[in-house]
Amino acid sequence: MPDDVPPFDSPSAAEAHEPLPARLAHREGPAGLWQAWRTSQRNVLELIPAEAFRDWAVAGTSPARFLMVTQPEAIRRMLQGRVEDYPKSDIARSMLRPVIGDSMLVAEGAEWRRQRRAAAPAFQPRHLAGLGPLMTAAAERAAKRVGEAEGRAADMLAEMVAATFEVISDVTFSGEESVGRETVERALFAYGEAAGKMSILDVLGAPAWVPRPSRMWPDPALDDLKRHADDCIAARRGREGAGAPDLLDLLVRAEGSGEGDFSGTDVRDNLLAFIVAGHETTALTLAWALYLMGFDEAAQDRARDEARGVLGDRVAEAADVERLPFVRAVIDETLRLYPPAAFLSRQAQEVDELAGAQVLPGDTVSVPIYAVHRHQRLWERPDAFDPGRFEHGPPVARYAYLPFGDGPRVCIGARFALQEAVIILATLLARFRFRAVPGKVPVPTLVITLRPEGGVWLEVERVGRGAGRGRAT
Repeated sequence: MPDDVPPFDSPSAAEAHEPLPARLAHREGPAGLWQAWRTSQRNVLELIPAEAFRDWAVAGTSPARFLMVTQPEAIRRMLQGRVEDYPKSDIARSMLRPVIGDSMLVAEGAEWRRQRRAAAPAFQPRHLAGLGPLMTAAAERAAKRVGEAEGRAADMLAEMVAATFEVISDVTFSGEESVGRETVERALFAYGEAAGKMSILDVLGAPAWVPRPSRMWPDPALDDLKRHADDCIAARRGREGAGAPDLLDLLVRAEGSGEGDFSGTDVRDNLLAFIVAGHETTALTLAWALYLMGFDEAAQDRARDEARGVLGDRVAEAADVERLPFVRAVIDETLRLYPPAAFLSRQAQEVDELAGAQVLPGDTVSVPIYAVHRHQRLWERPDAFDPGRFEHGPPVARYAYLPFGDGPRVCIGARFALQEAVIILATLLARFRFRAVPGKVPVPTLVITLRPEGGVWLEVERVGRGAGRGRAT
């Protein structure tokens, strides 16, 4: 794909008259101090001003200096060319640490490189290929649960959280030890209600060493999660498992006293990072994808025809993924419209210039991925759902499409997530038709990840063999 970007200066006339999926209305200009904090407690996505969807840079003070950039070349500079000059911001690190400690999602520089090297073997293609049967089994169980909702409306967000947690649990724990889904969900809820939200001190630009009250005393649910993880790691040490190693095996094997080895805390922090990020982000992608299938029944029919042509009545397997290009395009377009990690925040270390705007040391520089993915100068019909645009690969410059970040810190589990999402979505579409429930439109809400507030409620109808009613495809 060439690196030049097409000049789509404004939404097309066609988009002005076509139905558009769930989106927010964004205010003109940055919010004031008090309004910014109030908004951050409700929905961080609302902090993105309308200018960010048409301009390359939006600067302001809160009272600390900040800059939002959406220009692909500026993003490349931050994430690739001068990555050491743009580490994660103090705000981002302090918000993530309560649940995932100093894992590779938080670590910087040499410490990040050490952890990344230690964890890399767990995500090699040879291990990914062996995970397909676990994803297939989870897809089968998900289809069975969804089938129990036939003839009525069901919340597909809850169903997809259950499905992806089963995958990450099976991938992580092949033995008897496990961290239960309820334990993880209680911890994530507690985290999202307190530590996962911006403090007024964050908005004021207070130094990281100033305590944030909401993060000073961890919720008991977070302590319980970490205790469960420690117990699982202790039970696994020294155990010789039969068959292929699971993720916990590979993390424990990386533990040692050498310079490049994991410490015990590293194992725990990265285990929790993989569990939390590895199931929630894929669950959100699948939930939004099913919402879009209910929104656009023509696209759903096309995806179903493809899935049934490949699968018939069987469940999808890893080998089927490359034979499901339109289902994959649905996932790609879903990640464009509703990227789970919708906001990147960095802290400048040196004087620089991005998209024509001056950057000073200490400035918070963010990439609102949600706005990049809907930018009027990058995408034709930016707010429209059109999976066809991805049938031949991303239709824009590399740094204009960032569902997994980019550069050296690109998500280590991207291939895992895409394979899992295609297997589960194809299996469900081959067996069911999903229809939107009037009045039940999810609200895109960003609190750490981009969630469909209110759930994804869809009516479920069985198709194909064993259909109780309706048109079989």
